[in-house]
Amino acid sequence: MDLFSPANKPEIRIQELTGERIRFILTNTDLSMANALRRIMISEVATIAIDMVQFDLNTSVLADEFIAHRLGLIPLDSTEADKIKYPRDCNCSGACKECSVELNLHVKCTEEDTTKDVTSKDLVSHDPRFTPITEGPKDAGILIAKLRKGQEIKVKCIAKKGVAKEHAKWSPCAAVAFEYDPFNKLRHTHYWIEEDEKKEWPQSKNANDDFPPLDDEIFDFTAKPNRFYFEIETIGSMKPEDIVMNAFKKLLEKISSIQMGLHSNDVPINGREPTRDVF
Repeated sequence: MDLFSPANKPEIRIQELTGERIRFILTNTDLSMANALRRIMISEVATIAIDMVQFDLNTSVLADEFIAHRLGLIPLDSTEADKIKYPRDCNCSGACKECSVELNLHVKCTEEDTTKDVTSKDLVSHDPRFTPITEGPKDAGILIAKLRKGQEIKVKCIAKKGVAKEHAKWSPCAAVAFEYDPFNKLRHTHYWIEEDEKKEWPQSKNANDDFPPLDDEIFDFTAKPNRFYFEIETIGSMKPEDIVMNAFKKLLEKISSIQMGLHSNDVPINGREPTRDVF
């Protein structure tokens, strides 16, 4: 059984693509595949994020743990995240250039009656490929702390590669959602109405790309959804199209490993010999 034979190959039609958002229609697949793709985009696309923070000096009003937590959530450019190793795959004892990126932060307020903002723009990366995300020269950066005269923060940060299954800071997405059957032809949604369903429940914008039901259309209780409307918003660490492509690659890897396991004659399943010729 080939899940991606020509008859079963999913297709994508992009509706909208910007620097932070992508909308597309996924067709010729089922609900399980669509939901698997959504979950992979949220939690299994690798990015770079600050994982370790060493404080050399902190005289601000914020505790070390508070600042470390904020640093971990700052998006770093992860376009080339595939160029470095996962920490578990590296032979080093702690951190090296093969599996980590060092960033430094050193800010001191020296002016009277002035509050100095410490932002993500003050983070200096030792690797120009992995720097804090900014929206341009006018972007003030992400606020980390505020200092008054005499207060100082000096830290060393180690950023590593990971996925959001380990910690949410590695997620490249701010939101991932999909919708199917905007006209509710499958009757999976039960509307609470008082008088008129059409007036009280307006159609979503995806209804413009779907096929409305006919007035005398017969309900097919065996029908299943095969058209899904995705919308993904990123945090800026990766391009939205790269997130989608990486998620598809990960999904194909998972399916391939399942197929190999089912066809293997040597790997026992739950302590039993595998069944021959599963498909």
